[in-house]
Amino acid sequence: MADTQVECRSYEKAGKGDVDNDNIILNPNFDNGVDNWSGRGCNIVVHDSMGGGKVLPQNGKYFASATNRTQNWHGIQQDVTGRVQRKFLYEATAVVRLFGSNVTPSDVRTTLYVQTSNGKDQYIGISNLQASDKDWVQLHGKFLINGIVSKAVIYIEGPPPSTDLLVNSLVVKRAEKPSPAPAPDYSNITYGENIVQNSDLADGLNNWYSLGNCNITVANGSPRIVPPMVKESLGSQEPLSGKYILVTNRTQTWMGPAQTITDKINLHVTYQVSGWVCIGSAKNGPQIINAAIGVDTQWVNGGQVQVTDERWYEIGGSFRVEQLPSKVMVYVQGPAAGVDLMVAGLQIFPVDRKARFKHLKNLADKVRKRDVALKISGSKGDSLLGASIRVKQTQNSFPIGTCINRNSIDNEDYVSFFTKNFNWAVFENELKWYWTEPQQGNLNYTDADELLDLCKKNNIQVRGHCIFWEVPGAVQSWVQALSNTDLKTAVQNRLNSLLTRYKGNFQHYDVNNEMLHGSFYQDRLGKDIRPNFFKNTNQLDPSPTLFVNDYHIEDRADANATPEVYIQHVLGLQEQGAPVGGIGIQGHIDSPVGPVVSSSLDKLGVLGLPIWFTEIDVSSDNEYVRADDLEVMMREAFAHPSVEGIMLWGFWELFMSRDNGHLVNAEGDLNEAGKRFLEMKEDWLSHARGHLGDDGEFKFRGFHGSYTVEVVTVTKKRITQTFTVEKGVSPLVVNINLANGTGGSYEATEE
Repeated sequence: MADTQVECRSYEKAGKGDVDNDNIILNPNFDNGVDNWSGRGCNIVVHDSMGGGKVLPQNGKYFASATNRTQNWHGIQQDVTGRVQRKFLYEATAVVRLFGSNVTPSDVRTTLYVQTSNGKDQYIGISNLQASDKDWVQLHGKFLINGIVSKAVIYIEGPPPSTDLLVNSLVVKRAEKPSPAPAPDYSNITYGENIVQNSDLADGLNNWYSLGNCNITVANGSPRIVPPMVKESLGSQEPLSGKYILVTNRTQTWMGPAQTITDKINLHVTYQVSGWVCIGSAKNGPQIINAAIGVDTQWVNGGQVQVTDERWYEIGGSFRVEQLPSKVMVYVQGPAAGVDLMVAGLQIFPVDRKARFKHLKNLADKVRKRDVALKISGSKGDSLLGASIRVKQTQNSFPIGTCINRNSIDNEDYVSFFTKNFNWAVFENELKWYWTEPQQGNLNYTDADELLDLCKKNNIQVRGHCIFWEVPGAVQSWVQALSNTDLKTAVQNRLNSLLTRYKGNFQHYDVNNEMLHGSFYQDRLGKDIRPNFFKNTNQLDPSPTLFVNDYHIEDRADANATPEVYIQHVLGLQEQGAPVGGIGIQGHIDSPVGPVVSSSLDKLGVLGLPIWFTEIDVSSDNEYVRADDLEVMMREAFAHPSVEGIMLWGFWELFMSRDNGHLVNAEGDLNEAGKRFLEMKEDWLSHARGHLGDDGEFKFRGFHGSYTVEVVTVTKKRITQTFTVEKGVSPLVVNINLANGTGGSYEATEE
């Protein structure tokens, strides 16, 4: 309360018409000239017009210009120390434009600089938008300060040097808490019903049309079986007709068969896409075919497959529409111009997630539980017959983790949720090479050290992410500028520095991130560099499991990152001697469908390696839909025998890489997705109670993990002991001897 009172007094002191209600910016429209404002590395001037009257303020009477800018970060700033409060969510809205000669459209940013109580500088990005000299635009974003700060300055920056930056106004207020959208009404949805009309082509080409100037006809000879990925979703199905749409005279890659489905689509419903595709000739090389959904002017991916020969291939995926559309159509596209395309048995149907969840609960009971027999014995005179037994699981041993970052752990509410609800962690950026060595020779392990220390204190296991990252955009500029000889040296220095410093501290390493989507190191240093990364890592620190890690593996949204491609990738590394010990699937997914995810896991499971979902996040404006998406991913992972852990890619609003993916709102309120997360965790704890029989045994089936058992005899003797249920096929027998105890906790033994 003391901080709040100080902040209120600051408002009163600054008030008298100078601020708009609770706007923490003083003189926000420059009515008092440059009072309370200053230039950040440049000069600022207040105007009522510029350019011979062509530039006028959008609001009010005045605007300010930042001139003589020689760096991108030069701009207009205001010190808000004492008026901005930690752990409050703020909205910042600025009206800006550019001015000068030969101005090109450029990004303009609103940034908050804070100096923490220990003297550390932090820069918090608030908003970013492209501006020009043609008109005013509005920058809008949100921010939150986690830690205690000694200084806070908000500023507007971004355009190239020599371009004047104009600011008409800046408003920074505490964000209002919007009411969450209601749960969608699914009561009238017919699950499993195909919304594609005349899918079997029994009525010729009725309801179908060609997208573009190509020819479509009906032919015979396609598969008559339902594609494997939809069997679990649809159950028993009639055979397909064997008819297909033949597309010829294609002069563009996007040409193919299409159908309008606008009136068949329901908002917030997850639809599964399924079909068979084929090409007329593979002489032009592998072709990527895509089932696309056109939602007004937006293209939505409904599934991709790479076709390498003239066989029929399964295509499948999913999509969801969350805003009321004017037009929705489905179309199939992708092969090169001149390549004939064939499409058969195309289906789009709503998925019954609740029915799937029931199925997954039964699977999880088989995979994640074990039969347990408690054998109770006591001293002479103790009457055990009829004694009451109460078994409570205190922790499930299945790893459920999250990524964390250094700035967030200054917020004690964030730390509390993290330590209570996760038993694994991964650092979002702080272990990546561009973070630990932003400039050559300038090493920064302080942030990673502090995160690791927090995890150790709370008995939380940690994954190492990542040693290298193959995507060129993630490679810092000084590394890219090295000669090949110097790059080899820098790479070895990176391995030596990181792995010797943290030897034995990380249980996993993502050795070379996203090798299916980038090849910077391989292109520069040759094909041997990838297996050598694994070999060298293993030599320097033999203890961690070494993972491959990539995205789109589970959702069929990327033909270059399918389970089949991933399997060949792993086998190729192993053939070159790389000690690959684990498969990382990131799980950045839209509108997940359980059987599609499960199908991918089944395929990867043949490798016999542990699979982890390493970076799960889902995104939806509607918290209930987001909760359903999260439940799909977590239950599919938990029920699959090849999956050995789940890592979320964050949980707190503003501190996640995707919008509308958080479980906890910025100021600490649990939303519907967060509630569902905790419900699932509770659902994965086993409890049992009853009474001892003549044989002195009590049997139950429980999830793997830690337990306490309380025994109360008929003479009111009460004993509490602990035991652990490990993985195993045979029943676990736990011996509990009451002879020597009048209370307390004892380790149980397994027979």
